[in-house]
Amino acid sequence: MAQLYFYYSAMNAGKSTSLLQSAYNYQERGMRAEIFTAALDDRYGQGKVASRIGLQAEANLFNSSSQLFESIQKMSQDGKIDCIFIDEAQFLSKQQVQQLLQVVDDLDIPVLAYGLRTDFLGETFEGSHYLLAWADKMVELKTVCHCGRKANFVVRRDEAGQAVTQGAQVQVGGNDSYESMCRKHFTELVW
Repeated sequence: MAQLYFYYSAMNAGKSTSLLQSAYNYQERGMRAEIFTAALDDRYGQGKVASRIGLQAEANLFNSSSQLFESIQKMSQDGKIDCIFIDEAQFLSKQQVQQLLQVVDDLDIPVLAYGLRTDFLGETFEGSHYLLAWADKMVELKTVCHCGRKANFVVRRDEAGQAVTQGAQVQVGGNDSYESMCRKHFTELVW
C-alpha cells in the first residue's frame, strides 16, 4: 500500500541530496521514478533538481495551477510509475497536497515530498502545513546552527547581512540569502 511521506527541515539539511539518492535507487533497479520541482526555483536551471554537493537530475515542473493528479495519472498511461518525488514541496497548494493523496490512494503510487517546514518568520508554508497534517509518515532531516545546536529555523538576510523581519513569504535564494539557525538564535534576530 502506497503512502505519502514528508521529509522536512531547515535549509542545508540535504533534502535534495536525499531525494536524488532515493530516486537513483529506484532507477538503478529498473524502476520508474518521476521527479517534480517548483517552477519558480530556477537557481540551477528550469526543470532541474540539484544539490549543493553536485548531484542533479531532470525534473517535471509544477506551479500554482498544476493539476498533479491529472499529470501523474496521464504519465502512468505510458507505463507503471513506481514512485513520485517532489522537491520544494513547501510551494505546493492545499489542493495539490490533496491531489498527491489521490495519487497515493487511487493510483497506489508512493509519494516522497521534500521541503522546508517554515519560512523566514517561523510560519509554515501552505504546502508544508498540509503535508505535516496529512502525510502518512514524516521524517525530519537535521542540520546545525552556527552554535552547534540543531537548526530548525531559517533566517533571511538582506544585502547588508541583517535579518529580514517582514516581506513576501517566497523569495528564492540560497546561502547568500538564508541561514539555518536554532530556535534561540532565530528568535533573538527575528522575534
